[in-house]
Amino acid sequence: MEKTEHDAPGTPDRAAIHVGEPEGEPLLDAQDLVAGYLPGVNILNGASLSLHDGEIVGIIGPNGAGKSTLLKALFGLVHIHSGKLLLRGEDITNLRADKLVSRGVGFVPQTENVFPSLTIEENMRMGGFQAPKAFRERFDYVASIFPVLGQRRNQVAGSLSGGQRQMVAMGRALMMKPSVLLLDEPSAGLSPMLQDDTFIRVRTVNKAGVSVVIVEQNARRCLQICDRGYVLDQGRNAYSGTGRDLMTDPKVVSLYLGNLEEEVEKEGR
Repeated sequence: MEKTEHDAPGTPDRAAIHVGEPEGEPLLDAQDLVAGYLPGVNILNGASLSLHDGEIVGIIGPNGAGKSTLLKALFGLVHIHSGKLLLRGEDITNLRADKLVSRGVGFVPQTENVFPSLTIEENMRMGGFQAPKAFRERFDYVASIFPVLGQRRNQVAGSLSGGQRQMVAMGRALMMKPSVLLLDEPSAGLSPMLQDDTFIRVRTVNKAGVSVVIVEQNARRCLQICDRGYVLDQGRNAYSGTGRDLMTDPKVVSLYLGNLEEEVEKEGR
């Protein structure tokens, strides 16, 4: 593996792992993003990421590393101060979220990601609001991926289990038939069994032709399903590589995976 010096402040001895990416132009390409929620206060300090057609790409790192901020920057919810974001070669830097939806980008936030007082079908209608005439076709498509949503279409979302609500959230994002799906910690707050089921669903969505970027605190499980992964630290790329390479690299394991597993255990108590 080729290694280059890592330049994140306070970590001069770490190396960034670079492995060969798939050939061809990336579907989504984030280049040296500097971004934050307030002027002059940056959370991202030069983060980069690429997603190729058919891939699942994971973003892991310690709490406060900028993982969710990067995902929100990709979806136009956080202002990018410098750097460039490309979708199929088109510059979409700081394009509004609704414009990104119409270009085939879907987003599932970590919290408040369903309308609890609405039925499953009504949630799906909210997801497909830009193409109401295609609702039946789109809902059938979502139900083919998540059959339970079709079976319980008239059930209020707030009465569903945590895992089923995650299906509703992902299903609603899929109603516009995106080519890119951004998932912010979809396994957060779920039991280990439901976490495993969620990761299986992510693979199912990917096999249906959707390229996925997933932020996860359950780092090891995330890397198991990812084609490639990025480790963020202090808003910068610390490491990148295939999921298998990151899981077996001694420095990644000692610096990140052990600590991340401890954080997950604490949150689950």
